[in-house]
Amino acid sequence: MSLLPLLSSFPAWPYLGLFVTAFAAATILPFSSEAAVVAAMLAGLDPAAILLWASLGNCLACLFNYGIGYLFYKPARQKLRQSRYGRIALIYTKKYGMWSMLFSWAPLIGDPLTIVGGLFRLPLLPFLLLVFSLRIGRYALIIWVM
Repeated sequence: MSLLPLLSSFPAWPYLGLFVTAFAAATILPFSSEAAVVAAMLAGLDPAAILLWASLGNCLACLFNYGIGYLFYKPARQKLRQSRYGRIALIYTKKYGMWSMLFSWAPLIGDPLTIVGGLFRLPLLPFLLLVFSLRIGRYALIIWVM
């Protein structure tokens, strides 16, 4: 008996795909989790499940980014200095500290900012509360507008 028919009908595949896409999009990979959320809505998936899985993937990736910045302080800081958006993230985080995380939801600069949060060793709990609430809020707004 082949597992392929069973796996292809597994109802969680779209949500797993959304989780992976949202995780990848919150790293510095050029993915759009917002487009994936819109596609999931247009496909008729459950809005609450979309919010849950997209938020979970995106928020875990932000924590991953923070960890990268924290653990790889010197090489990551050099890498960010070489990137235009990375330099912007470094400047704003150094100048504004935790307040710079208010822009962590924004396209292009948001994901490097979460790495920079780890580089500057911002306190983890306030970082998580601020960044996660902004990321979840962004998805909630997209779902609500749809």
